[in-house]
Amino acid sequence: MTDNITGSSAPHASMPADGYVGDPEVRAEWDNRYADRRQLWSGRPNGALVAEVADLTPGRVLDVGCGEGADAVWLARGGWDVTALEVSGVALERAAGHARDAGLTVRWVHAALTEAALPSASFDLVSAQYPALLRTPDAAAERALLAAVAPGGALLLVHHAGMDTRHEHDGGFDPADYVWPSMVAALLDDDWTVEVDEQRPRVAPDGGAGAHHTDDVVLRARRLR
Repeated sequence: MTDNITGSSAPHASMPADGYVGDPEVRAEWDNRYADRRQLWSGRPNGALVAEVADLTPGRVLDVGCGEGADAVWLARGGWDVTALEVSGVALERAAGHARDAGLTVRWVHAALTEAALPSASFDLVSAQYPALLRTPDAAAERALLAAVAPGGALLLVHHAGMDTRHEHDGGFDPADYVWPSMVAALLDDDWTVEVDEQRPRVAPDGGAGAHHTDDVVLRARRLR
């Protein structure tokens, strides 16, 4: 479904932490998906991320659903202080290996976003690229994304256009189960200003799951206070 996933626990600079915090069935589902292929994604950073951070000064960034680490490694190489969050331990091991090979330091967090012990209001950028965030009645995932952004910082949420309107029977996927950018946008109050909220052609890396999607929905919002 995504070009990345979700997850966290105690961060470590070089290897993922062992103590997963979250639903074990969700972890098993994504571990199995990654284990089925030597490489699930393209290995290159997501195009919308590259475009949207071009005018940002590097600072502290949270990569939500880091997958095999392409975005995290790219951000670290660009001078960002990266914390990368993921539910799949298989994916995190691969991501940590890529960072080591590049000689870069990333804090790896192995848990669900809503269970992660993340410092609130502390990230200059929270990036969620095609995340599979499960929807709950209390909007826990949406609120967790917003809560992580520091005053003056930005939330960048990117998803495949049209996914939220697919029928439930399409591949066993029910869009009602997941969080979409419009749901996050609906929670923005006067403490936020929307900088980008649009659908645009996707700049897609070659290869990898999800390469068939052609358009993105991009939400970039800045926290004022």
